[in-house]
Amino acid sequence: MAERERADLILNMGPQHPSTHGVLRLILELQGEKIVGADTVIGYVHRGVEKLAEHRKYMQILPVFDRVDYVSANTNELGFVLAVEKLLGIEDKVPERAQFLRVIMAELTRISSHLIWLGTHALELGAMSVFLYAFREREKILDLFEEIAGGRLHTGYMRIGGVAYDTTPRFLEELQEFLELFPSKVDEYETLLTENRIWLSRTKGVGVIDRETAVNWGITGPTLRAAGSDYDVRKYYPYCVYDRLDFKVPVYHAGDVYDRYRVRMDEMRESVKIIKQCLEKMPEGPVQIEDPTVILPPKEEVYNTMVGLIQHFELVIHGIAPPKGEVYAAVEGPRGELGYYIVSDGTNKPYRLRIRPPSLINIAILPELLKGHYVADVISIIGSLDPLMGEVDR
Repeated sequence: MAERERADLILNMGPQHPSTHGVLRLILELQGEKIVGADTVIGYVHRGVEKLAEHRKYMQILPVFDRVDYVSANTNELGFVLAVEKLLGIEDKVPERAQFLRVIMAELTRISSHLIWLGTHALELGAMSVFLYAFREREKILDLFEEIAGGRLHTGYMRIGGVAYDTTPRFLEELQEFLELFPSKVDEYETLLTENRIWLSRTKGVGVIDRETAVNWGITGPTLRAAGSDYDVRKYYPYCVYDRLDFKVPVYHAGDVYDRYRVRMDEMRESVKIIKQCLEKMPEGPVQIEDPTVILPPKEEVYNTMVGLIQHFELVIHGIAPPKGEVYAAVEGPRGELGYYIVSDGTNKPYRLRIRPPSLINIAILPELLKGHYVADVISIIGSLDPLMGEVDR
């Protein structure tokens, strides 16, 4: 075993937003400006959401998971409802239109998340304009969320057994306009960055992870695909209607900060293609399962019929009670595989609930990844992993 280089200085870096992407603290061992050792300190934003979920009825948990990865609320909701539907055995009964709407919202969320990543990552490395460009398009996505769900950041759109609302004519019109406009905007971002000499010097050959190392560490998402693996939950374990859609999984092989950037840029383009296919193939029909033990009845029935009022009362008071069992369901979030493991004891609350957060697993490699680099590279490497500290600490 090689002898560890002696450090001249121990430097405490962070928590400092946005450079350490929230409340991430690093303890760096330096020899001059070279990093010879590093450690990560997490837990500053721990809220115990998994334990909170175990003390809430299944329907009451959704708003909690909106706030785990607070820039990808729809993805968090989708992973949870898929797990509960699997537990209930109703995954094949969810209306087809609802499945397409779930994919549309998930892919809009992927684009929105990647735009936040792009703007902040570029800003941290000195490219100020890209931040304004990226947030310009993200604002349009949040307008779409507000139109269909009523909320912009925490939408509360997914439901166990479907989605909360159907589309509106305005939503469909504005979504079509966005899909036509957005690819040209991605070209603008690339014009600013892809061949920029400063960007290349800060990202090329920095923070290299090879495929074998990435797999051994359990890394997923764009960070893994930049290292040469094509693993994507949407392809390997399709959910909703992804198996009926034609899209590519962007893969690069250098495994550095630059290739992680290229993967995410390509993913935004692929998300546009996915949403367009959903709009073409989405049938008419209901957006919620017809089961009063799972879905609340429409408000007009609650207000005007005794049966609707009783069904609403029963479901709100007693909640959903899945049979005893355990399930794991995962979705491909913007940062990688986002999984939910639920153990049911037959009551209306989960006996155990655990989240597989991609951000936590992806930043676990940081101490090894930072060695041999310089202090100036730390922010570049952290940003390229796109960690979300609310998801890391939970």
